[in-house]
Amino acid sequence: MPHDPYKALYIHIPFCVKRCGYCDFATQAISRESPLIDEYVEALVIDLRKRCKQGDLSQIETVYIGGGTPSHLGLNRLSSLLYALSISMDLTREDLEFTMEANPESLDERMVKDIWAMGVNRISIGVQSFDDAVLHILGRAHDAARARSAVREAQLRFENVSVDLMCGIPGQSRTSFEESVRTAIDLGVTHVSVYPLTIEPHTPFDKAVLSGLMEEPDDDVEAEHMLAAEELLSSAGYARYEVASYAKPGFESKHNTSYWTGVPYLGLGQSATTMTQNAERRMRVMNGQVIDDLNRPQMEAEDLMLGMRMACGIADERLAQAACFLSEAPDVMRELESEGLITHVDGRWRPTQRGWLCGNELYARLLDLA
Repeated sequence: MPHDPYKALYIHIPFCVKRCGYCDFATQAISRESPLIDEYVEALVIDLRKRCKQGDLSQIETVYIGGGTPSHLGLNRLSSLLYALSISMDLTREDLEFTMEANPESLDERMVKDIWAMGVNRISIGVQSFDDAVLHILGRAHDAARARSAVREAQLRFENVSVDLMCGIPGQSRTSFEESVRTAIDLGVTHVSVYPLTIEPHTPFDKAVLSGLMEEPDDDVEAEHMLAAEELLSSAGYARYEVASYAKPGFESKHNTSYWTGVPYLGLGQSATTMTQNAERRMRVMNGQVIDDLNRPQMEAEDLMLGMRMACGIADERLAQAACFLSEAPDVMRELESEGLITHVDGRWRPTQRGWLCGNELYARLLDLA
């Protein structure tokens, strides 16, 4: 059976100027002058042209170049990649969201102006903190002043500017985190993503925790920081539309929302994931290997779980559809409501504040339906 058309395109750039101590992504620290980067970009260009001829790009609604650090490619390579995209699909459509990630140390005014001219209309900057001491703990390649400058440079062309901030970092006070949130607000960005630090296995941070050189992140501190972020951002006119994402009205990330709403997406590049689906099956593939192969009941359970990542939640009609394949779903939703993890108002099931903070428990219960 054929699969539904891809609506989102993700292009992975696996290169950084350095690897941070917490990072477990498929990236490598490499000199910008390395010929390996040229070879990688050339392979992406060839793949784009092939996918275009196959018709895989004909219904794409969002494009996202992520990493790694796409801005680490430098302007010449980015120009080659963006040109290949421009002749493979229409980047001038009014409704197309085209995001590129950048880090402050490799973003400058010329790059901002050129990528904007070539079709990028949203930029996401990996700031993590506006506190030099915290940036030092994280091992970031930029300082706070460069982060502020990068945001201002992005705003020379981009109205849609997002920043990432991290919280719950050992050595990061609540005051420090709140000041970073306030700085993002004062700079006038339109979107803020807030992520608690996670210690991933086999990373330098994991080794530091195991050896006693670093404290393990405290769940209560992370919750305190997340609550502080919601209070500050909400009062400044940002709405929380996903567990970790806040936006000014009209600036919610369409691409990221596609991941949470079961939209088929195509991933190009090393360790990029492609999700294909039809009415009966959903499959995710990375580097030629199947990493998920879901039948219809499993798809329904996953959609309920992903729906609870979103502030809009799940409509009664959507729950009724899922119940055709998961008979226990309505009972489980009522149990979650009685436990204070979700609420039912105006025909929709939505996560509560406790549900946001205890997301792992909420999501596991819904996935267990399958």
